[in-house]
Amino acid sequence: MLFDYATYKVIWWCFVGVLLIGFALTDGFDFGVGMSLPFLGKNDTERRVIINTIGPTWEGNQTWFIAAGGCLFAAWPLVYAAAFSGFYIALMLCLFALFFRPVGFDYRSKIADPRWRSAWDWGLFTGGFVPPLIFGVAFGNLLQGVPFAYDDTMRMSYSGDFFGLLNPFGLLAGVLSVAMLAMHGATFLQQKTEGDIARRARSLAIWAAALTMLLFSAAGVWIAAGIDGYRIGTMPDINSAFMPVAKTVTRARGAWLDNYARYPLTQVFPVAAILGAALVMLLSARRHTVGAFLASGLSVASIILTAGAAMFPFIMPSSLAPGSSLTAWDAVASHKSLGVMFWVVVIMLPIIVMYTSWVYRVVRGKVTLEHIRDNEHSAY
Repeated sequence: MLFDYATYKVIWWCFVGVLLIGFALTDGFDFGVGMSLPFLGKNDTERRVIINTIGPTWEGNQTWFIAAGGCLFAAWPLVYAAAFSGFYIALMLCLFALFFRPVGFDYRSKIADPRWRSAWDWGLFTGGFVPPLIFGVAFGNLLQGVPFAYDDTMRMSYSGDFFGLLNPFGLLAGVLSVAMLAMHGATFLQQKTEGDIARRARSLAIWAAALTMLLFSAAGVWIAAGIDGYRIGTMPDINSAFMPVAKTVTRARGAWLDNYARYPLTQVFPVAAILGAALVMLLSARRHTVGAFLASGLSVASIILTAGAAMFPFIMPSSLAPGSSLTAWDAVASHKSLGVMFWVVVIMLPIIVMYTSWVYRVVRGKVTLEHIRDNEHSAY
């Protein structure tokens, strides 16, 4: 093997983080465009313009989600099992909401009936709004701890329910997720459209960026002063796997800030999250659309990095039995599995990035009302 087991564990923490950020940056603006569709498009042609800004690329963007889920299963099998036990109903709701996207894109414009098209517009809204909300709520619950535990035979039990996920901090995290992706989608729309649609998208980008800054700041204060974080007391053997109970974990107010004191460079992440959102407001107001989109991406990535840096090495903390918390040290696959998958990612990820870049180069340019009228039967 190229690296020792402990190094692979850290590498795979980074790999999963990269895939989640890639998903948020690419499919994230698709979600933002979808949730804004019924509001930014004032007639059928305008809504078709909005749909066609992401029509050629949304399927490719969604593969980042599939890749992240696959890596989660392969690299952290205990996390995958525990997440589907604790968040099963929420994940199924997310899956059902995602069903609206492929059907809506393909069938919305097949029938020129206003009721048919309006129904699918709200279906695409659902497919864009519900998944970010659920992902945010789930992450808010991870920061508070999930009520699961392992017994002496490593059998897991879960004592929570779906409505327990809808707690105040979880809902705050959910609304933050929606706001930041609405911002990301709006900055994408303002550079891919023109005229009234771009003007409305610019206004949405500014307001969504302001809301993102407010909610992110509120969440940070809440985490620092009102939520118990987790600390590892007795460390497990870094060469072990599938033994989450072989460690001690304590809960303490402000513990999620430990890594920021231990590694001062990580303090760049929350600053960049706020700065990115502020730049979205400034650059959108000045109609620097490309800069606003890049600033939005900076903010989205930094928000995810802020949460990841705070939680490391925890992946899924347990509020029921803190010692059962799943971490990057003890919830991973075998050394050989991580080593083989390492080379798969090293080879395939650059290919995916290059192909994605080529696709966006091919479909660059604005989508206009004239384009939709000229391609009445072939455009989405």
